[in-house]
Amino acid sequence: MYHRISSSLDTRYRTHRRNKCCQEPRLRTLGSVSRNSTVLKTFFVIAIYVAFWLYQLVPSLVISSVSLPNETSSLTGGGYEHFLDIALGLASLEPSEVLASLEQNDPFKTNRFDALLLQNETALNRTLTIEEIKDIFPCPRLDERITLPDARVEQKAKDFRDGKHGTFLFFQHLRKAGGTNFCSLAENNLPKKAQPHYYCMPDKGWKEIEGAGYLHSWSNEEIITRMAEQGFRIAGNEWENFDLSRHFDLPAVFATSFRKPLDRALSQFRFECVEDRGCYIKDVRKWWKHRKDLWNVYTKTFADPPGGARNHFKGSEHSKQRREMMARAIDTLSKFHIVLSMEWLAYAAPQVKSILGFNDVSALTTRVRPHISEATRDDGQEHNNLGSASIKKASWDPKEYLDAAQYKKMSEDLALDEILTEVARRMFLERLVCEDLGGGIPI
Repeated sequence: MYHRISSSLDTRYRTHRRNKCCQEPRLRTLGSVSRNSTVLKTFFVIAIYVAFWLYQLVPSLVISSVSLPNETSSLTGGGYEHFLDIALGLASLEPSEVLASLEQNDPFKTNRFDALLLQNETALNRTLTIEEIKDIFPCPRLDERITLPDARVEQKAKDFRDGKHGTFLFFQHLRKAGGTNFCSLAENNLPKKAQPHYYCMPDKGWKEIEGAGYLHSWSNEEIITRMAEQGFRIAGNEWENFDLSRHFDLPAVFATSFRKPLDRALSQFRFECVEDRGCYIKDVRKWWKHRKDLWNVYTKTFADPPGGARNHFKGSEHSKQRREMMARAIDTLSKFHIVLSMEWLAYAAPQVKSILGFNDVSALTTRVRPHISEATRDDGQEHNNLGSASIKKASWDPKEYLDAAQYKKMSEDLALDEILTEVARRMFLERLVCEDLGGGIPI
């Protein structure tokens, strides 16, 4: 419009030169009006644009600034997919690359916490308070939490706490990772008649299958029926994988406990072979070569892959299979109500109390070992008064016990388990410090 008015005025100006002195003031006035009109239109358009984006942005700002209750946060956002992508990316690498990346980058932020925890416990000569823990590892934002969306079925935990008939605690026992402590924990809180007679494993004496701790070999119907008939309320599965296709259908609350993979492996060698519990191989190199079933045993336990999985632990041509195993294992672990870390058992009481309803948590800080009479240890660590520092003192240091070549060999054979352990440890920490997940309460 401004151009049309200007053109018209120019024509009049040329035609009526004699009236120039009169026309020029009018020209300036009309041009000024036109320019003001254009500025107003531009301002109006910008205002509409800003209002539109504020409308889009405000809900996001509100959501990110408010601590949502568990029912909401479990359905919106969360960092599970982010950390899953990290884990799968690591799983696709060669074992030496996995170990280097975990050490250098600490993608799950657990190694830094572990180092600071050990440093503070040693300096203070005690375990830390929850506030001191949160100073080291604050509750992450919703989109930085591996535990969100929350895949656990809370109703099953509630049914167990309420003592609903037929419900029980399913414990996936990883050897030498705090399983006996957990069994003692259950024994201290469950009625005697609700406890299996052999280390929390109910299938001892179920006749058809020798041994105990083989729950993969029993159907859900058989497990449910036998547990109800005998009145048992805990079932330990030690020697077989977790069956992710059906075990979550059991009327149970699910728990497990992890330990640093190489520490766990060396502890098993010490327990079985050095202390003469059925093993007669005293050379750790020969023992490890013989025990290929222990290579990435955590990953196999929670992914339940078909036979021959260890053939896929190395080689770029098998990266897809490793990613698939890791994805299944993490998905399984995310559905467990309690995922503990043996090094941090001294800080597990709040989760044990709130999820299982157990009140006597003394077993979490008491050293418990099966078949103790066969080989006693006098190392002053019968009671855990220093948290992770006590666990470290009671354990053999792989870097000191193993030569460099064997340390490298065993570490690489456990590379997938290193990834899964870091996932498990982050899950534990988030549930320890985040109030909407039941954490943040005094230990």
